[in-house]
Amino acid sequence: MHLDVQDSPAITAEVDRLLARRTRDIRLTGEIYRLFRARVWSQTAKIIRAWMVWVALLDVLTLALNMVMLPRATALSMLLPGAIIPPVAVAVVLIWRKPRAPWLQGASLIAGLFLILLSVALVGVSASGEFYERHLNIMLFVAITAIIIFGVPLAWTVTIAALALGLYLVFQLHNPGIEFGSAVAATLFFTSGIFATVAARRIMTILAQKTFLFELRDRRRVAELAEANDRLKLLARTDPLTGIANRRWMTETLDRLWDGGRKCPGGAAMLMCDIDDFKKLNDHLGHAQGDRCLVEVARMIQENVRRDRDQVARYGGEEFLVLLPGVDEEGAVAVAERIRQSVEAAAFPNPASRVSRSVTLSIGVAVQTTDEAISPEQLQSHADAALYLAKQSGRNRVLLHGSASFGRKHVQPAR
Repeated sequence: MHLDVQDSPAITAEVDRLLARRTRDIRLTGEIYRLFRARVWSQTAKIIRAWMVWVALLDVLTLALNMVMLPRATALSMLLPGAIIPPVAVAVVLIWRKPRAPWLQGASLIAGLFLILLSVALVGVSASGEFYERHLNIMLFVAITAIIIFGVPLAWTVTIAALALGLYLVFQLHNPGIEFGSAVAATLFFTSGIFATVAARRIMTILAQKTFLFELRDRRRVAELAEANDRLKLLARTDPLTGIANRRWMTETLDRLWDGGRKCPGGAAMLMCDIDDFKKLNDHLGHAQGDRCLVEVARMIQENVRRDRDQVARYGGEEFLVLLPGVDEEGAVAVAERIRQSVEAAAFPNPASRVSRSVTLSIGVAVQTTDEAISPEQLQSHADAALYLAKQSGRNRVLLHGSASFGRKHVQPAR
């Protein structure tokens, strides 16, 4: 059963309230009680089924031994009342094979135990003599074992105890071998013992419920701790200003895609994007405008890549690294040009820029083909080299590493 309590403030508050009480005052109600019953049902059902099976087997074995060891007339007198137990036990086992309505399972268990106790008592009554008192004591022993090991609601336990004592008193009052006073005294004696057994069963149930409450609380705390750890991991891998991945996260992503080798399966392209004259923007418009510029550029880069595959990270102060898995040279240059044009079209002011009155980007592009062996560090180095030449050749442009224009001055008219 899945216990998802961290999303239920009411259950969380109730668990804390119950654990603040003394152990003996713990009472489960409502949803928490339903969760507890669902939690322990499987174990309780297994115990009840096993107990019923063993009682039936012992009954059959005892009847068989009686036929061998006792006088025939006595053994035959025990046979009919003793035959009640096996079918009753089988019926209870069948009902407790799977969860059913609580009232049905409670009624079946109480009725089944009553018939089993009645059967044990009738075996002694039918045989009479020494067997009368002996089987009444056996009946109480059977009831006590059931009370001790059955983790059922207290009302069911009390009902079973009352039925056992009631049967004992009725049959003892009709016992020709003892006086009325002796019958009452014996009943009172066994009542004290069964009362202590019920009290012990109640304590065991309360301790089980307290353990369950600790389990609920611990699950909630583990979930809260896991959530906090996830938040910390996210913070450690996220740039706090722009909200995109940071350099650490991108490095881990590159290592994962390359898998420690010198080749990315399916090939990959890398874009190194740098805001032109960003320092002048900070100096003339202030750092608040600089931060806003970084946020807007990060947003525009993300809008121009495939969100389900491509990766964007803030790699330095005003540098952004874009990873495009499975993209060739033509596709990478097209993406880079879309990003450059989007930033330029946004016309974010940079009045001191040597390129334009608005913010522009220079982008270096490097591509690893599917049959080329190259490490992520080398690919990044190529993208850096292309970016450097894009800056040297006039800024506000895209330059592909290894292209015909790479390595010589190439001025692209500002748009």
